Amino acid sequence: MPNLTPPPRVLATPEAQSWIARLAAVHGPLMFHQSGGCCDGSAPMCFVRGEFRVGGQDVLLGTIAEDTPVWIGARQFEYWRHTQVTIDVVPGRGSGMSLEAPEGVRFVIRSRVFSDAEAALLEAAGPPPTGS
Repeated sequence: MPNLTPPPRVLATPEAQSWIARLAAVHGPLMFHQSGGCCDGSAPMCFVRGEFRVGGQDVLLGTIAEDTPVWIGARQFEYWRHTQVTIDVVPGRGSGMSLEAPEGVRFVIRSRVFSDAEAALLEAAGPPPTGS
């Protein structure tokens, strides 16, 4: 019997999960937001949960690292809805607004296009939740 569960829209590499755990141990529960801006605005931003206000135009991609929500702006979601997003971490300095910036690493997005079968499952599951 084929798997009828839609694939997750967002994943995290083991390295990113490790950094999320390290940051959460210092700052408490975290969240990510992916905007559609240029430069660092196109990188996933890590915030203390609740310090970034999610709006009705934000789409919940899912959770990573057990309970860390990942949000994306609605306009950016329209461009990326056909891709599975993976949050990774690399050496280097990212945006000053993201929690990992002082640590000498930065979160980045990697993605792959969903297969036709995966896209059909996601479509059948309906749209993902949006912010309040």
